[in-house]
Amino acid sequence: MCRARSSRGCSIRPSSPAAASRAAPAVEPERAGAAAPRDWARIIRERLAGSRPRHDVSEWLVPGVWGPIDPSQRRFYPRDPVPAAVLVPLIERPELTILFTQRAPDLRNHAGQISFPGGRIESRDEGSPRAAALREAREEIGLEERFVSVIGYLPDHLVISGFRVTPVVAFVQPGFALSPDPKEVQDTFEVPVDHLFDPANHHRNRRRSAFTGEEVEFCDIPYGERNIWGATAGMLMTLYRLCVEPPAADAARVGPHE
Repeated sequence: MCRARSSRGCSIRPSSPAAASRAAPAVEPERAGAAAPRDWARIIRERLAGSRPRHDVSEWLVPGVWGPIDPSQRRFYPRDPVPAAVLVPLIERPELTILFTQRAPDLRNHAGQISFPGGRIESRDEGSPRAAALREAREEIGLEERFVSVIGYLPDHLVISGFRVTPVVAFVQPGFALSPDPKEVQDTFEVPVDHLFDPANHHRNRRRSAFTGEEVEFCDIPYGERNIWGATAGMLMTLYRLCVEPPAADAARVGPHE
C-alpha cells in the first residue's frame, strides 16, 4: 500500500537518486527509542510556543548530529545570504503528516528536489518570514491561509545556493485543495511524522554539489523511492531534536545545508 499522500494519486517518483551508500546513521543509536509512538502534535506545539524568528546560525553542519562543521567546507556557504522563508506544513490528520513539494525539473536552483513551499522574502513581505512563507505557499501550491495556523519558527538555515532560510512551522487543517503552479512545482505529497522522526530513517551522506563541484556532507531521510535530503532534511532534523531533547537543551544548533 502506498503511504504517501499525493495530490496526483499514489504514484511515487524520485526527485533525485537515493544515495548508494549509507555510511552512518545521523542519530546516535542511544536515541533509537525516539521512534516509539508519541503525540508529536502536542509536543511540537509545546516546544514551539512563543518562538520568534531567530537569525543565529551555529557552527553545526546538521543540528548536533555528528559534530562541528568541517572547516574546509565553510568556504562553500554564503557570507551575505539572501533572506528567505519556507512553510513547514504539518497536516492535522489522524496520523500527523508533513506536506512536501517536488520542485519543477527546469528551475534554476534545486531543480527536481524535495522541499517545502517557500522563497525569498520580498519587499511586499515587509521583512516578515511568516508573510513570505504564507505568500509562497499560496503562490506555489494554492494553499489558502485560512487553513493555516503558524505556531512558531526554527532557527535559520544556510543554503549553499546563497539563501538564509527561516523555517515557519504551521499546522494545517484538512479540507484544503491544492493547485500547484506547474512552473514551480512538479508534485506535492505527504509523509507521516512517525516516519520522518524515526532515527532508523536518519542518514548522513556525501554528494558532489552542483554549486561548488566539490563533495559536501548532508542529511537524508528516504521514503519509498523518494529521498528527502539537504536543507529540507536538515530542517526536519532540527524539528525532531527540538521534540526529543530536554526543553532546556539548545535547539538552535543549525548550520549550512545543500
